[in-house]
Amino acid sequence: MSIVQNKKAFHDYFIEEKHEAGVVLEGWEVKAIRAGRAQLKEAYVVIRNGELFLIGCHISPLLAASTHIQPDPVRTRKLLLHAEEIKRLIGKVERAGYTLVPLDIHYKSGKIKLEIGLAKGKKQHDKRESEKQKEWERDRQRLMRAK
Repeated sequence: MSIVQNKKAFHDYFIEEKHEAGVVLEGWEVKAIRAGRAQLKEAYVVIRNGELFLIGCHISPLLAASTHIQPDPVRTRKLLLHAEEIKRLIGKVERAGYTLVPLDIHYKSGKIKLEIGLAKGKKQHDKRESEKQKEWERDRQRLMRAK
């Protein structure tokens, strides 16, 4: 079940592969995500010292958050993947010119997971072509329903 999606990622990138990663979260962040107060629009994934980190993901704290914690809505969060997967992703990002993009936050057996995509950037003409394709699909569905 998806909580938050990054629809802009599909508009700006060709998604080649998808991987599911765990996220290191604090208690107030889990509560806020369960309440649907997360945003992935400007988030991205970086590789530092052989580890993956989520940067720019905004999680708004709830008003009932604890008073002794100072919540940082856009703090850097570590992603959890198997070492072999991380090595493979690092190789593709460094050699082939790919980018790691967060696609959505969802539940999996009670835990919060982040789906990241190995992506290549789209050029402007590719974006226009995608838009034309979507419009044609919509029109085709309308025509099919009208008959």
